[in-house]
Amino acid sequence: MTTTPKRAIVADDHPIVIRGIKDLLEREGLMQVVATARDTSELAEALDSTPCDYIFSDIGMRGMDGESSSIGFLKRLTWRPARPKIIVLTMISQPRMLAGLVQLGLDGVIDKRDGLGCLAQAIALAETGGCFLSPCVVEAVRQLPAASPARAGVLSRREWEVFQLYARGLLVHEIAAHFGRSRKTIATQRRSGMRKLGLETEAELVEFLRQLGLV
Repeated sequence: MTTTPKRAIVADDHPIVIRGIKDLLEREGLMQVVATARDTSELAEALDSTPCDYIFSDIGMRGMDGESSSIGFLKRLTWRPARPKIIVLTMISQPRMLAGLVQLGLDGVIDKRDGLGCLAQAIALAETGGCFLSPCVVEAVRQLPAASPARAGVLSRREWEVFQLYARGLLVHEIAAHFGRSRKTIATQRRSGMRKLGLETEAELVEFLRQLGLV
């Protein structure tokens, strides 16, 4: 008896990552990739037009309506009563953000440094209703103190713009001049964005921006 293969949509802003995931899923007979997307808008369009059983998505892609990432969209997607299983692949390693992703109700979180070989394990566990965490994600989440809140926040458009200019090396007063706002306003927006992402120090912010490829 021939079984119908599971259908997947793969979303990432790096074509080589899409190709790698697609090749592995189809070569191993794990899934048929029925659509791909390079950002959250394309992912939303693919979901509207192409039925699927799984979504494999990066979170560092450009988001919807000025959002800095796909996190907000994926969070809203988890609220749907009938939805595809969602497995996130990311380079982000901040413990609070990773713990926050787990709390969103995703079906798997894979650190790209763990390799695509984790996909088969993630699919197998998701099929049983579990949530797969790759080894680097498990290790990062373990480092989070019990009293430390998990965070997987969504930045506002302006907070994201401030971070982008900061990544380019602009100082607070230069960013303020760029937007025609006060230094205090820009500093507040930067602190607000860091708080949403669970980042406490400048070093953590720089590392976060580096992982997104902005630094």
